[in-house]
Amino acid sequence: MSGAAPRRGARSRADIPPAHLAALHEGEVPAATLAECLAVDHGRLLRRVVPSLEPAAFAAVDAAAGTGITRRMALVADLLLAHGGVERVAALAAHPSDTVRGWAAYMVGRAPALEVAARIARLRPFADDPHFGVREWAWLALRPTLVAEPAHVIDVLTPWVHDPSANVRRFAVEATRPRGVWSAHVPALVRDPAPGLPLLAPVRRDPSRYVQDSVANWLNDAAKSRPDWVRALCAAWQADAPTAATTRICARALRTIGATGD
Repeated sequence: MSGAAPRRGARSRADIPPAHLAALHEGEVPAATLAECLAVDHGRLLRRVVPSLEPAAFAAVDAAAGTGITRRMALVADLLLAHGGVERVAALAAHPSDTVRGWAAYMVGRAPALEVAARIARLRPFADDPHFGVREWAWLALRPTLVAEPAHVIDVLTPWVHDPSANVRRFAVEATRPRGVWSAHVPALVRDPAPGLPLLAPVRRDPSRYVQDSVANWLNDAAKSRPDWVRALCAAWQADAPTAATTRICARALRTIGATGD
């Protein structure tokens, strides 16, 4: 007997059925789309997951409801770190809500006492999480560390681009994009993207489109300030036994500047 068809996620908040929206707020179900991720009431979810927090903490999250999603994620992470510390991460990381697991990833990213390699190691389960949203929160959580110590982060992440998991390979690239999405730019890589080559070169023929898209987007970021560097790199890759994956990456990398001109 066949089971019910999988639920198709909503494309906008208005399309989310009320019962499902309530379940998202209560942390009972994962979000299926970005629209559902963004619709979660963080104050309500926090009360459900960590009811022991002080009323002022809940009030602060409620007051931030109209701010950007990354600011809300960081706010909740900071409150949880202040009331329980990084020891809370393990329990939150096992929660069925992707938003709650995202809070846990942000806690790892913002915990003040973690050394770079330890922080990155603790982010790995989130980088390889089955939920797309948690994987995004994981790399966003690493951005402040990357901005502060780009060379160190790249050095620690370089072995990740050889990992069997496409999620882990993609994380190493996506987390280090010079400009990124919803995140601070990395001035050192905006000026000179060459230090990112140890992450990019090993995956220039990656079979996963998930990884390919990230490599292309990394290069497209770099092309906004160093189009000459990106064109030269893509030309070299295309001259060196290119595969269909390489060709696709380079076409997407050059999509806003072209192969020969701005």
